[in-house]
Amino acid sequence: MTILKANYTHLDQIVPLFDAYRVFYRQVSNPEAARQFIKARLETQDTIILIAFAENKPVGFTQLFHSFSSVSMQPLFILNDLYVDSNYRKQGFGVALLNEAKKLCINLDYKGIALQTETTNPAQKLYESLDWKIDKDLQYFWTNQ
Repeated sequence: MTILKANYTHLDQIVPLFDAYRVFYRQVSNPEAARQFIKARLETQDTIILIAFAENKPVGFTQLFHSFSSVSMQPLFILNDLYVDSNYRKQGFGVALLNEAKKLCINLDYKGIALQTETTNPAQKLYESLDWKIDKDLQYFWTNQ
């Protein structure tokens, strides 16, 4: 198992994983739109994408967006995406990706990592096993119509 910080040369390896991730969340498959989205993220460097390999095959990724806590006046990451190909789940790839994200956070001296997931997502057990805590504060979201 290898975890790498993705760059532009990894675009073709990330796109199928990102598209599959979106399909997992009930979105219509759209590899070309996925390519454009990931390409823009890599070009603008407004995200960090970690990609997991089983030998030389890409099997999972996580995407970290930069943000800030104005109260603590510290930077933080928002872990927006975590996905492991269904054929490679329960083999430690998700754990490795999350631990690599934590290491990056520590090395950059960021406050922490926030993530949000569906209440039915079985990955909650994984997060809790790695010392992630449920935030009891309310979260609201406004959608631009």
